[in-house]
Amino acid sequence: MSTYVDPDLAKLEVAIEEIWEIAQRMGLQPFATHFEVVPAEIMYEFGSYGMPGRFSHWTHGKIYHMQKMMHDFGLSKIYELVINTDPCWGFLLDSNTVLENMFVVAHVLGHSDFFAQNAYFKRTSRRMLETMKLNADRLRAYEYEHGLKAVEHTLDAALAIQEHVDPNAVHVTLAEKHSARKPGSYDDLFTGDEQRVEPDDDAKQRTHVTLPQRDLLLFLARESPTLTDWQRDTVEVVRNEMLYFFPQMQTKIINEGWASYWHVQIMRELNLSDDDHLRFAQMHSGVVSPHPGRLNPYYLGYKLLCDIERRYDELDGSGREQLFLVRETENDVSLIRNYLTKEIVDELDMYYAERQGDELIVTETDWEQVRDRLVNQLVDHGIPTIQVEDGDYHGNRELFLRHLWTGQPLDINYAQRTLEGVYHLWGRKVWLETCSLEDQPVTLSYIPDEGHQQSGA
Repeated sequence: MSTYVDPDLAKLEVAIEEIWEIAQRMGLQPFATHFEVVPAEIMYEFGSYGMPGRFSHWTHGKIYHMQKMMHDFGLSKIYELVINTDPCWGFLLDSNTVLENMFVVAHVLGHSDFFAQNAYFKRTSRRMLETMKLNADRLRAYEYEHGLKAVEHTLDAALAIQEHVDPNAVHVTLAEKHSARKPGSYDDLFTGDEQRVEPDDDAKQRTHVTLPQRDLLLFLARESPTLTDWQRDTVEVVRNEMLYFFPQMQTKIINEGWASYWHVQIMRELNLSDDDHLRFAQMHSGVVSPHPGRLNPYYLGYKLLCDIERRYDELDGSGREQLFLVRETENDVSLIRNYLTKEIVDELDMYYAERQGDELIVTETDWEQVRDRLVNQLVDHGIPTIQVEDGDYHGNRELFLRHLWTGQPLDINYAQRTLEGVYHLWGRKVWLETCSLEDQPVTLSYIPDEGHQQSGA
């Protein structure tokens, strides 16, 4: 009895082997990369969770339904999903044509090479698929032992501040900390023992997170006077997974630019028909075209890399060599600071505009100011820097946080809701010092008995 072989899949398999050989010949050094063709529902599930097998939470479901709705209405489409692991995984959409998936494979290999070679990814775990599945299993066990609402409440609080981590901090897990303190104590995390840690002398002895501290999740997981072991572990799960994702935030422009640069180089080497070359050019143009009113990281990254290659080729013929060096050492901030030129700003018509009433008014066109403002935006990714100043404020374990002022005020309503989550993790009154738009000091505080308090402007 014969077995049916999908001719499109067979053609794609042959193309993947050819694309891999071209990428290697051109000097890329990606991880071994596995490709899987999946339906749209699976693609959007992986995209909303960030990783197959990750723990469940309502925020992931919200993102999934938003992405799927956009897809169903024809407003957006995820062509691919690639995961930073070794081996690397690339997921292809089953509704793509063979040519579209060939284009995506070439793009994914650019990402895989970037994951493998860029300095900012060197500290990320390459076995995060397995780690996240274990994390999800542990959190399900906590739900069984302590109840779904209790675990969800802790996750709500931790996820509300998940971006407030320090990617340069030493990656020591709660498991390692407990193992060093008492052999076998990590097993207690799976017993459901809910004994609370009281703020006594023992709590002071285990304090080891230095202040001031920008890693809020680290400080809360290690130093909270009220969290149980399972809650500390839950916060550590959120923190460690965020540390895995953080380099992707730091390198969005250069990573997408690198993948876009290489999908062009690789596809040009394939023996495509004239019609396929035209369709590929249309797909490439759709990826690296400008987005009116907002930054397209594919477009800016691709243009910058092409300009670097051109300038160094004109200088001494070392354009491609310089590109490989940039890929290895730079992130978005350093790429923009070091390589964005007046010519690129003018060519891409980059400027800053602000809404004044019903109109959008151009407020900055000077290329250096445009560059510097973009760098400032990329430094914090739009995330305010909140620093722990004191974990024993007023001498009774109240928590004092300070917003490091950069000229951008906090959304007070959002800050107040976030303080409620911080209180859940700390268990004592929480204070936050910030500034108003007029540069006047503002102090917020929260404890359930008193509610939200605000002093200053």
